[in-house]
Amino acid sequence: MSTRTPPASEGAPALVPAPPSAPTRPRSAPPPGARAVVAAVLVALAGTALLNGPPPATARTAPESAAGPESAAGPESAAGPESATTRSLTPSGSTAPGSTAPDPTAPDPTAADPTAADPTAADPTAPDSTSADSTTPGSTTPGSTTPDSATPDSATPDLLAAPVHFAGKAFDTCEAPSLTVMKAWLASPYGAVGIYFGGRGRGCPVQKELTPSWVASAHAMGWRLLPLFVGSQAPCVDSLAKRKYAIGSTPVTQGTKEGGDAVRAAKALGIGTSSPLYLDIEAYQRGDTNCAATTLSFVRAWNREVRRLGYLPGFYSSADTGVRDMETQRRAGTKDLPEVMWFARWRGQPALLTESVLQPQAWTPHARIHQYSGNVTETYGGRTLAIDRNAMDAPVARVTAPARFAARVPVPLSFVASRRP
Repeated sequence: MSTRTPPASEGAPALVPAPPSAPTRPRSAPPPGARAVVAAVLVALAGTALLNGPPPATARTAPESAAGPESAAGPESAAGPESATTRSLTPSGSTAPGSTAPDPTAPDPTAADPTAADPTAADPTAPDSTSADSTTPGSTTPGSTTPDSATPDSATPDLLAAPVHFAGKAFDTCEAPSLTVMKAWLASPYGAVGIYFGGRGRGCPVQKELTPSWVASAHAMGWRLLPLFVGSQAPCVDSLAKRKYAIGSTPVTQGTKEGGDAVRAAKALGIGTSSPLYLDIEAYQRGDTNCAATTLSFVRAWNREVRRLGYLPGFYSSADTGVRDMETQRRAGTKDLPEVMWFARWRGQPALLTESVLQPQAWTPHARIHQYSGNVTETYGGRTLAIDRNAMDAPVARVTAPARFAARVPVPLSFVASRRP
C-alpha cells in the first residue's frame, strides 16, 4: 500500500445518523448554522479526496516502482526533481523485480568513464612500451629498435626505416681505399666493407678518402658499408698504443658524449638512421673486474645515446674479452647491451653461428659478424690491400647521401647476391 493513501480512520469524520431519540427536522428547514456545518464537512471530504488522488503525470516524474512503496525507491533527491528522473530504470520503466532501486546520490553507472572514453589515457599498471629497456639484445628484428621516447629529440619507431641486412663476406682495412681500388675489388668475394668513420682511438685517423661522395659512390657500386667507431678504450686495454685513449673516471658521461659524436659523424657522411654503428673496443686484460665494470658502463651509455638518436648500437671486440663479458651480461639480463655482435676470433675459417662464448640463440637472427682472420694481404683487379676477413649476417648502413655525390661508376647491383661466406 502506498504511504500516500492514509487509512480511512485517519480521514475526515463521516456523517453519522442521529440517534432515534433525536427529533427529526424537515430537510427544507435545517436548523440555524446547519448549512455552515454541512459545507465545512463537504470541503473536508473534497480535500481528503484531492490528497489521496495520484499526482498529475509530468515528463520528469518516473513511474512508481511496481515492487513496492515509494520508500523502496527513495524520495526525490534534495538536489531537485530533475535528479530523480535521471535514475537508471529497466526498459519497462521500473526496477527489476526483487532488486533494489539505484541510489540517486550514487554516480550514474551508465555514464561514460572518462578514462575509458579517452584512447590516450594511460594504464598506470601497464609497462612503458617506449622505454629503451623493452629491446632485447641479441634478438634484433627489422624495425625493433626502440629509442627512449622520453627525450624530446629522440627518434620514434614510426619514423625509422627497417634496418638493411647483408649476408656474405666482408673486409675491413685501416684506411678507406680509393674508389678506384673499390671498383677493382668488385672482382673479390667480398660484398661489404668496414669503414673507420670516427673516434679518437682510430689507428688511421686521417681517412682522406672517406667523404660523403665516397660513401655514395661505393654504395652505388653495390658495396655495403659497416661503420666502425674507435673511441675511448678499456683502461686495461692490451695494446700499449691504445692506453692513451683509456676511459676516464666518468664512463657514463664519456660514453654518452662519444655516442653523440658517433651519430654526428655518421650523419655527416650520409649514413642515415636505422644504420648500425659499431663501437670498437679492443682486447683487454681478462680478470680485471674494475676495468671490465668501467668498460661496461661506457659501452652501455654509448649504446643508449646511439639508440636514442635512432641508430643501432653494434659492438666489436675480442671473443675472449669484450664479447665474453657482453654475453655474461646478456645472460644476467643487463639492459642497454649492443644490438649486433661483431666478434674477433682468428681461426682462419668462418664460424658465424658456432662461436663457443656465445649461446646459439644469442644475437640472432641477422645480428652477428665473425672476424675470422686478420692482417692478411689480398689482390684483386691488380690492387692489393691488407685486410681483416669477416663473415656476416647483420645490418649494414642505410646511405642517405645525395645521388649527386656519387661518382659515375656504373656497376650492376646483382653481384652482391652471389657473395656468400
